[in-house]
Amino acid sequence: MDQEITILTSKTIVTMDVERRILRNGALLIQSEMISDIGDLKELTEKYPAAEVIDLGDKLVMPGLVNAHTHVPMSLLRGLADDLRLDVWLLGYIMPVEREFVDPDFCRLGTLLSCAEMIRGGVTSFADMYYFEQTVAEATAEAGLRGVCGQTVLKFPSPDAESFEDSLAAAREFIETWRGHSLITPAVAPHAPYTCTPAILEACAELALEFDVPLHIHVSETQQEVDEWREKYNMPVVPWIKKLGVLEPKVIAAHCVHIDEGEIHTLAHSRTGIAHNPSSNLKLASGFAPVTEMLETGLQVGIGTDGPASNNDLDMFEELRLASFIAKTITNNPTALPAQKVVEMATRIGARAIHLGELTGSLEIGKRADIISIDMSTSHNWPHYNREPGAIYSRIVYATKASDVVDVMVNGRWLMREKELTTLDEVDLRRQAASYADRIDAFLVDREGSVLSKLIAIGGAEQEESYEIQIKLEIPDSKPVLEKLSKGTFEVVRTAHYREYDTYFNFPEPEPVRLRYREDEFINEEGDVYNVRSRLTLTGPAAELEFENSVLLSRSRFIAPATHSVRFYREYFKPSSELEIQKDRLRWLVRYENLEFFINLDQLLKPEREGFYLEIKSRTWSRKDAEHKAQLTTDILNMLGVENAEPVIQEYPDVVSSS
Repeated sequence: MDQEITILTSKTIVTMDVERRILRNGALLIQSEMISDIGDLKELTEKYPAAEVIDLGDKLVMPGLVNAHTHVPMSLLRGLADDLRLDVWLLGYIMPVEREFVDPDFCRLGTLLSCAEMIRGGVTSFADMYYFEQTVAEATAEAGLRGVCGQTVLKFPSPDAESFEDSLAAAREFIETWRGHSLITPAVAPHAPYTCTPAILEACAELALEFDVPLHIHVSETQQEVDEWREKYNMPVVPWIKKLGVLEPKVIAAHCVHIDEGEIHTLAHSRTGIAHNPSSNLKLASGFAPVTEMLETGLQVGIGTDGPASNNDLDMFEELRLASFIAKTITNNPTALPAQKVVEMATRIGARAIHLGELTGSLEIGKRADIISIDMSTSHNWPHYNREPGAIYSRIVYATKASDVVDVMVNGRWLMREKELTTLDEVDLRRQAASYADRIDAFLVDREGSVLSKLIAIGGAEQEESYEIQIKLEIPDSKPVLEKLSKGTFEVVRTAHYREYDTYFNFPEPEPVRLRYREDEFINEEGDVYNVRSRLTLTGPAAELEFENSVLLSRSRFIAPATHSVRFYREYFKPSSELEIQKDRLRWLVRYENLEFFINLDQLLKPEREGFYLEIKSRTWSRKDAEHKAQLTTDILNMLGVENAEPVIQEYPDVVSSS
């Protein structure tokens, strides 16, 4: 803005302050980044005669909208894969494409494209969670928007980190770099309880508290997530993360679709901000969040779009309308979540939800000049009934479109004036985005026959820990090992006896993966089968790091329940070859130096071989833990008295095939 002091005036100014004042023929005094005064136009012009007066005429002036939850670089994945279940969409399409294409250039372009869309739709602040958040922050600041930018942390490898330790280090550096910026509020973003370990969640909470920055996380988005948590931990998600200290920082909890009354009170007590995402929850069939109950309890509930790959737009006016309609439908009450409350959720309450309430969300003296103007004279918003002052909120929620936004100002700077963007070149952004789409299309066509994509398509696939420590030894006699294990050499957590029937499906280059169909028969002390379990395991090529007596394996590994017959999987996957192996397995889960290891004693039944195989195995998400465990296997071998046996590096199918 050229002038240091500017008076912005309009026929109608909706302040969204605590008193919900609506000013007729009012004016705002903007000094640098701030709103310095508010009042009648005549009064302000007399008080500040040197100020430039900008008259927005009949346009409605209000605070910019707050998008409480999104993943802005994912605008480049808009329309990539729709009408799929969440796991198929995420694991089968989004994550493989992200692994291939997401880098700083991708995140920069996707962020700028999203910023252009949000500016046109009247959004002035947003809360983001994605990879390469340093680049996201740079692009957001370049576009001129206000953002809470959260660096994602996951337990498995991501496009910007090989391990969660790398993600945490990146989050720390990101926070240190951007603290105190006028537009960017850095945050740490552990993706979700089911994609993080307890240790990761605790570390993220400690980091957020150390720097007093927000923590952005997905919570209870699907019923499946909640059911699994109750089964695994005998408690809902919210009290579980509370026990880990996750609710102690300034939390932004996205979705919260499936939470009960007790969890609502827990979140309110911790002053957690909630991001309600109507379109995304509808599109992915996640369910209906108890928004009215949250608000009645005192929770700060904002509204978000979620990412443009799962929505598929960043249109906050659409979200306002849907938020109100959904609340009315699920409560069977047409008075639920009235228009005025919805506008509050998208402005003042939304700003509080993402912990920016002191800066933005309303037009008040001392707050940043984050302002939009809207053309209310369109055919779809005409005529106007003015007998009730609150009618203006109904027009905003039920009739206004994103395309009605005319002007956008953030921090006292025009980002759009008379529908012309001032900081971004949309034509060039669209050209670059089209180029990405062509490349991604080609990539997906090439991987159409992927075994992983087929595995995910039939449901239930989950990625296991990335690091596996394994040593296999061929021993002539099992008695010495059994004696060691029976004499309390180790702390035994549990034991098991199985008969395992494995069918290995092999696939040729360029995809050297192996899919195992396994049926486990659980054997009791009397030798009888008391339970049967079937599952699929898909493993990629192993990256080996040699240690003295062991091998650290780093590779992709997915498991899925096997709900069909082996014939079905043979016909479905069409492997190039297959191999059957049967074995009798005694298994011990032992604890050594406070770390857990599996010890397997196997006897091959088909093909039959003399002797036994001793395996020591462990898995972890942490590279550091993996290296430490690999070194401890030497101690375990010594304690079992088999340190001089020759290691067998091969997996069972390779052992059998080479004999």
